[in-house]
Amino acid sequence: MADQDRVELLGSVPLFSALSKRQLKGIASSALERTFKPGETIVTQGEKGIGFYLLLSGQAEVVRGGQKVGALSTGQFFGEMALVDEQPRTADVKATSDVRCLVLNRWEFWGAVGQDPEIIRALFVETVRRLRTATAPGSALTE
Repeated sequence: MADQDRVELLGSVPLFSALSKRQLKGIASSALERTFKPGETIVTQGEKGIGFYLLLSGQAEVVRGGQKVGALSTGQFFGEMALVDEQPRTADVKATSDVRCLVLNRWEFWGAVGQDPEIIRALFVETVRRLRTATAPGSALTE
């Protein structure tokens, strides 16, 4: 996948949507690409979360307590909260086809972000916006 395509996919992630192309390119350049075969576990429920995963291609399922609770496909992501804290994963994610992921580990992310304080500001603003939306009257968190 071309670097420009990775940058565009990364920019489609709500947490990163306010970042410039230059900022997204800096973050994307610190990420690694990993592949997983069908049936292979990408992350395991209960393990320490240390990274963010963006599916570049393929499909995966989300399993919590042995029950399938969701599905992921190209362009979807998980683990963004693990960029901020190292809380345990809340579900297993297993490849259901050949999967290619862009993986951003916590320490690589903060290394890239530390070089541009404007990225921290943009991420903070987006996080606050999402919290306001989630806690607004009528939202799922206030019902």
